This record gives sequence, C-alpha cells and structure tokens, in this order.
Amino acid sequence: MSDEPQPVALVTGGAQGIGLGVSRKLLSSGWRVSVIDLDGEALAALDDECRDDQRLFTVQADVADEAAVESAVDATLVHYGQLDGLVNNAGVADPLSGPVEALALKDWQRWLDVNLTGTFLFSKHCTPHLAARRGAIVNIASTRALQSEPDSEAYAASKGGVLALTHALAVSLSGRVRVNAVSPGWIAVEDHRKPGLREPSTLTAADHAQHPAGRVGRPEDVANLCTFLLSSAAGFITGENMVVDGGMTRRMQYAD
Repeated sequence: MSDEPQPVALVTGGAQGIGLGVSRKLLSSGWRVSVIDLDGEALAALDDECRDDQRLFTVQADVADEAAVESAVDATLVHYGQLDGLVNNAGVADPLSGPVEALALKDWQRWLDVNLTGTFLFSKHCTPHLAARRGAIVNIASTRALQSEPDSEAYAASKGGVLALTHALAVSLSGRVRVNAVSPGWIAVEDHRKPGLREPSTLTAADHAQHPAGRVGRPEDVANLCTFLLSSAAGFITGENMVVDGGMTRRMQYAD
C-alpha cells in the first residue's frame, strides 16, 4: 500500500453553488479540501455538514484581497502541508450589470476584481506549492465568455479574461503546473445554496428541452470534470477550455 498522502485541493467559492458541488465531489473522491469563501454562514453550514470529516478545512476570505488570499493559502499549507490542486471558482454570480451607459465603474471593477483578479491572485500564491507537487489548476469561466445577452459586459469581460489567463498560465507554467478552464452553461444551483436561501426547483420542461442533452445542468456535471482535470488521468491536458452546457452553444437559434 502506498504511503503517499491524500491529495489536497483548494476550492474558492466552495461553500455554495457550483463550488459546493466541486467541494463535495473532491471529498467523496478521496481528496482533502480547503474551501475558501466570503460567506461565513455558508462556510458554517458546510462545516456542520462535514463535522465528522477531518479532510475539510475552511477559511473565510475575500478572493479580491491579496493579503487575505496569501493568508488563506498559508493557512491551507499549515493545515495540510501540501497542495495538489486549485479550483478558482469564486465569482460574482449575477451576470447582468444593466445598460453599459449606466454601469458604474465601481461595479465594473468589482466584477473584475472577484472573477478575474481573484483567479490571478490564487494562481499566483498557489503556484510554488502546486509546482512542488506537479499539480493542476482549474479555472471556472463561463459560456458567457463565448456568447452574450444584453447588459452583461462586466461579467462577460471578466470571464473572457479568465480564459485568456488560463492559456497564458498553461504556457508559462509548462512542465510545472497544468492549467485548464471549465465553462459551465445553465447550471441549476437552487439546492446548493446556504440553507436559508435554498428553494425548490422551478425548472420547466421547456427549460430542459432547450438543451440537446435533454436537461439543465447540475453542479455535479461541472464537479465531475473538475475532479478529472485535477487528476493524473488528465496529465496530457493543459491550456484547454472545456464547455459544460448540455450542447446549448452548439445549437443554432432562430427568431420565431
């Protein structure tokens, strides 16, 4: 039997939504997981859910604050002693910022600070530790980096930046750390929110029928791919963006 310790992953925004799905999947796959989230209530709920699982470590931090990022990474290393994977998932979830002519600079900046700068900061501070383990990074982008609806400039720009940052990092860190992106489409997360915000699904047959796969996505769909991309089974994959959207971006749309 191998004496190799269980791998360690750090997941940002890992207490709710897609991030919670990723955290749960990694735990069930034998990883030790450090979850970073700004929402203390959501972190407390995750701690309570996993109270008997010593493989979970949580830290409350703002991913756009470099001092907080560095402290969270250091705390993870102190707790686990190694780092094998990073999932940059934290982001401002609302994609709609209103008409561009009314978009305040401070609001534009917050989308970029969290969605793009946060991804950069964690990649920066985790890279030396990941390189020591020949680890991997998965950045959560969005199909909105590839297509748009009106009034979504800030979100689209931030996620487009994540895709460019992904391939730049993959080349810069070649031979040391693999870096890939996952771009989710419509993922239903109502039952993956903190307890006070959970609600029953309101999805309709028409919602599911829009997808060539026959249904709206679930956090597990993204989590399964992230877990694979962090693993040695994906050792020949780097610099890629993988779309998880049930085929929606491949479907031609015409006006009625």
